[in-house]
Amino acid sequence: MVTIKEVAEKAGVSITTVSHVVNETRYVSDELTEKVYEAMRDLSYRPNIVARSLRSGQTKTIGLILPDISNPFFAEFSRKIEDKGFTFGYNVILCNADEDDDKQQRYIDVLLSKQVDGLIFFSTGHLDAINQTLDKYDIPVVITDREPEGVHTDIVLIDNRMGGYQAARYLLSLGHRRIACISGPSLIRPSAQRVGGYRAALEEAGIEVDEDLIRTGNFRFDSGETQMRHLMSLPNPPTAVFTCNDVMALGAMKAVQSAGLRVPEDFSIVGFDNSPLSQMVYPQLTTISQPVKEMADLTVELLVEKIDLKDHQKRNKGLMPEYKRIVLDTKLVIRESCMSIAREAQKN
Repeated sequence: MVTIKEVAEKAGVSITTVSHVVNETRYVSDELTEKVYEAMRDLSYRPNIVARSLRSGQTKTIGLILPDISNPFFAEFSRKIEDKGFTFGYNVILCNADEDDDKQQRYIDVLLSKQVDGLIFFSTGHLDAINQTLDKYDIPVVITDREPEGVHTDIVLIDNRMGGYQAARYLLSLGHRRIACISGPSLIRPSAQRVGGYRAALEEAGIEVDEDLIRTGNFRFDSGETQMRHLMSLPNPPTAVFTCNDVMALGAMKAVQSAGLRVPEDFSIVGFDNSPLSQMVYPQLTTISQPVKEMADLTVELLVEKIDLKDHQKRNKGLMPEYKRIVLDTKLVIRESCMSIAREAQKN
């Protein structure tokens, strides 16, 4: 096993200089730094990460707990988190809670045992695990996408209510009056907020909300398909559907097409997320876009800021954190899955 002494001898520098380069504990000139790195490459030297973390008090790792990695939105988001973390010199450990509170808690325990420097949560909807983590452990936490009540930490969100409002308003502008909604699980606040925006748009247009047109899904493909079949079977079916994510929208599209009908000629459909899949289907999906990169960048920046603040707090005992709540705007992305009722009437 190559030692730091051997690296120093090959680079023609002191052991102290190699230590400062490896641990980034003091400025070393570019010329000497390059000599050290060249010697490390030639000797295949690998720094002892465990020993370095004990000295610095940091492991340069971040734990990311997702609710469902099979959802393209979360897959894209996690990639952006990983990209941004890498620019700050952090590795990201990804955990899939599968919308399960017990699984989320087990992953929290695993990440804490690995001494990650901070945690990023997409909450499964319940507070106990997050509150216990904040109360019992001195670890920086940032929550993103979902806002559980009663949790005091930094949060990065989008305006979910406005997104639901934008979707319904667009369908109303196309002449639709019987507009259905396929929501996510009732315990997940973003879904409830999106449905709230949908309701507000209908009420603003003077249209009474028909509760039979609001169906509860689970953010997955099969639930979109199942709930769309139910909507099509109603005595007075809707002409348009707003689904609370893109995956359920694709399920709804399949249900329509399997019935020998067409999107958008027979049913207009709007999704939510603007995931990559929304452009890979035919017709391409009209959807509400979330600013994924901006959300991921802000989430990591806030967490790194809190990690640095924790280090300052060790030296300044009276320093108290200020919690930030950032809400970003959504945007309607118009593609091919919606049609004006007037246009369809003219074609017929």
